[in-house]
Amino acid sequence: MDLLTRARRPARRSYGGLASHLRDPARVVFLALFGLVAAGWALVAFDGGQFLTLESVVGIQQRSAALGIVAIGQTLAILAGSLDLSVAYLISLTSLVAAEIMAGQDRNAGPAIAAVLAISALVGLVNGLVITRLQVHAFIATLGVGLIIKGVVDHLYDGPAGKVPESFQLLGYSRVGPIPVSAMLWAGVAVVAWFLLSRTRLGYRIYAVGGNEEVARLSGIRTSRVIVITHVLCSFCAGIAGLLLAARLGAGAPTVGTDGGYELESIAAVVLGGTALAGGRGGVAGTVGGVLLLAVLDTLFNQLEVNSFAKDVVRGAVIVIAVAVYARRGTRRVA
Repeated sequence: MDLLTRARRPARRSYGGLASHLRDPARVVFLALFGLVAAGWALVAFDGGQFLTLESVVGIQQRSAALGIVAIGQTLAILAGSLDLSVAYLISLTSLVAAEIMAGQDRNAGPAIAAVLAISALVGLVNGLVITRLQVHAFIATLGVGLIIKGVVDHLYDGPAGKVPESFQLLGYSRVGPIPVSAMLWAGVAVVAWFLLSRTRLGYRIYAVGGNEEVARLSGIRTSRVIVITHVLCSFCAGIAGLLLAARLGAGAPTVGTDGGYELESIAAVVLGGTALAGGRGGVAGTVGGVLLLAVLDTLFNQLEVNSFAKDVVRGAVIVIAVAVYARRGTRRVA
């Protein structure tokens, strides 16, 4: 039977070329993205409009940049078997801190960025230590830290505060040809995260901890340190997104993170990209595809003037179907 099984394996590969490509979640999400673009083009054309104009393409890139940056950080945390629900509150806090320190002055941009990164690192460190030292589940730990941040923001701010100088606002609105600077920033963050995961020891350890924390610990990996680092990096990404949104708004806003739903949207994008919520499987490429899929879907809904209720229903259905497909595929692979 072993010989027969081995003899059959090459035959399976020969006619299963397409199937083997479809086993990669990143490829699946990009195929789904191309399918959505084609369907959107047809639907909007039937409605008498144009789907992918230069204006809409630029809009997709600008709207997806902040979510994309947050989702990259969320990918790192989820790959390590964790997650972060404090990112939306941190985005609001960092936008306010940045705008107030800048106070409309170009010379204050450097100190504002440094302060944002320092606060982000501190929040990430607290998240990681609560999870690893106090043994609190990541869901509860990061939600609790997020609510603490919300309490501080609500106590100190009643509305928008601070002012971002015009030169810094270029980060939110300027572009090079058809490519916004904010999209370049997102691409840069994605490339750094991809390099970290695929070309460094830390990246291999993140996958190991997310795959099986106990086995990783027995293999000599300091699992607690890895989890703390991923949460610091995740918070860094949230801080960068806060800077970007402050540049776009021209000021800080106490609800800019929560109104955007970045904590759940980022997790949804990561899941759509094929990263397992249990950790250990997935990557940055799939997350990029998941973010773009959500952005194109929103653009299609806006052009077709779909009401908000239907938007939420369809987006929820897409996420549930994607998770179900990935789960069934993983079960078959194990079998």
